[in-house]
Amino acid sequence: MKRIMIIEDETSLRDELSLLLKNAGYEPIAVTDYNNVSEQMKAANVDLILLDINLPNVNGETLLQEYRRSSDTPVIMLTSRNTEIDEVLSMSYGADDFVTKPYNPTILFLRISAVLKRSASKGTAQMYHDAEVSTVKGSLIKNGTEQILTKNEMIIFQLLLDRIGEIVTRDELMTALWDNDEFVNDNALSVNISRLRGKLVELGYPDAIETRKKQGYVLK
Repeated sequence: MKRIMIIEDETSLRDELSLLLKNAGYEPIAVTDYNNVSEQMKAANVDLILLDINLPNVNGETLLQEYRRSSDTPVIMLTSRNTEIDEVLSMSYGADDFVTKPYNPTILFLRISAVLKRSASKGTAQMYHDAEVSTVKGSLIKNGTEQILTKNEMIIFQLLLDRIGEIVTRDELMTALWDNDEFVNDNALSVNISRLRGKLVELGYPDAIETRKKQGYVLK
């Protein structure tokens, strides 16, 4: 059972998260004392931390920056803010992902699962045929050539790669791309798929993504 620390000062959200995590098969560890959060993070033996940016007497991004000096345990930032600068700062300080509130539980658990999976495979480069997949850089690297993917392209590619050879439906892809107020419609998904295909062609992978009519897509 994966242990997840919750650092969220809003009691109702903290209790809701604890219950959701428990029902999903995780062991929640909720922080209620915000005077020594940094020490609690360092002492905790957990697999992942859900860290709110806005905390009493301390900034979550500052906590993350300090925590990264001694630990590489995955951290997903939680915040009611929805600005690009918060996401950029959190990622630059070492966050593994960023989710804005109010969040959809399904989306949150997709993010948690993806981060835990990436964490478990650290040290072993993920590959797509003869190309290295860098989730940190958001790119594919083949024979010294690097192809940068956008955030949405990387989410799509990662989901397809995790289920390579299997059909991934459009609904599943749009669910993975959905992030609170930012809704990706059917047309936007088609555009992202088209751009991703183009980048794979440039790396020497023509016809990498197969369209299955009325079903979805398959990465070959």
